[in-house]
Formats: sequence, C-alpha cells, structure tokens
Amino acid sequence: GVGTGPGDPQLVTRRAWTLVENARVIAYPAPDSGTSFARSIVAEAISEDAIEIPMIVPMRPGRAPAQSIYDDAAATIGEHLAAGHDVVVLCEGDPLFYGSFMYLLVRLKESHPVEIVPGVTSLSACAAAQARPLVARSDVLSVLPGTMDNDALAAAIVAADAVAIMKVGRHMPRLRALLHRIGLADTALYTSHASLPHERALPLAEAPDEAPYFSMILIYKGD
Repeated sequence: GVGTGPGDPQLVTRRAWTLVENARVIAYPAPDSGTSFARSIVAEAISEDAIEIPMIVPMRPGRAPAQSIYDDAAATIGEHLAAGHDVVVLCEGDPLFYGSFMYLLVRLKESHPVEIVPGVTSLSACAAAQARPLVARSDVLSVLPGTMDNDALAAAIVAADAVAIMKVGRHMPRLRALLHRIGLADTALYTSHASLPHERALPLAEAPDEAPYFSMILIYKGD
C-alpha cells in the first residue's frame, strides 16, 4: 500500500516514488468515469510495460462501495502475489487515513506479506495551504466526516479544540449553516485541491456553495 500524497507529485515520498518506478504490477482505485487521481499523481514514474489493475469504484454516496469490487481486486492481486510478483497499490493521501486500501488489507494480510508506505495526508496539506496550525500543546483534534448528521457533528465540534471536516462536497451549504449556528463560521477555513495548481485556500465566508469532494474545513479554537 503506497501513499501518493494529496496531489502534488513532489509531495510523494522518495520511497513511494522508487517503488512505483520499479513496480511491474500496479493497482489503483479509479472512478467509473474519468481518470484515477492516485495514478495521475505518479504517472511519470509508472513503467510503460507495467501491468495495471484499475479498481473501478463508483463515486456514490454511502458508507462504502460494493464489497465485490474489493473481492475481485484482491483475487486478481492475489494471483500476481502467488506468482511471486510484488504489487504496488496506489492510495491517495495515506493508505490508512480514510483510504480504500484498508479493504484490500483485510483480504490479503493473512495470506501474503503486506508493507505500507505512509503518505502526506490531505489534513496536513490543507493546514499547510492555510499556513495555520492544526493543534498545539494539549489540544484535541477531531477529524469528522461531513456526512455526519447535524446534531452529532455539532456536538463533536463543540467538544474539540480543533476540527477538520472532510468529505465536504455537496454538504457545504448545510455545513456552513451549522457552523453559523454554533458561532464558528467566521473563524473556519476552507481549502480545496490542496497542493495542486488549482488549490483554493479561503476563509469559509468566501468559499463556494458547490464544493468539490476534495475539500476540507478547518477550525482551530486556539487563536
């Protein structure tokens, strides 16, 4: 499981880049339309003769895509592993931070050795884009999915010293209204496509209502 970071190829670790360059078999998540973001980050490192295994994951609301997708991918990857070939699985950000790699891990770790190469997370990239701290000293950071219902989300935000709300996307208008209600909208920060050329790092008040999936809201109460 190889983390490819938040988007900028220069934020891929040296170890991850070397593994991709030397890989003969590469697997990666891909949407049912368009290109794989994870693959695009390290495209320059992928050998022309590498065997590629795209794992088509429909972009739909819900807890997780059909488990059959990972059953099929694990079976294909397992065949290459059984034949003695290493397989590099590309993962946006970090493999184990909201990463789909975890679904392959549970299917393969009992029968094959697994190595995980950490990657720079979107959480770190968004904080860097804003040039603002995530936490300090004894602060408590809560990482929350924007898909949570309003009451649970509000309670978690109020209880934390700092908050990162991920998976903003279509939930932006609701999240903005919730933060206004609890008095934190004026200090909240919005970032989309962190580390990429079209990165946007704005106060939440200036953020668009139509937010992309790769966006995040950061709140730090220590200021």
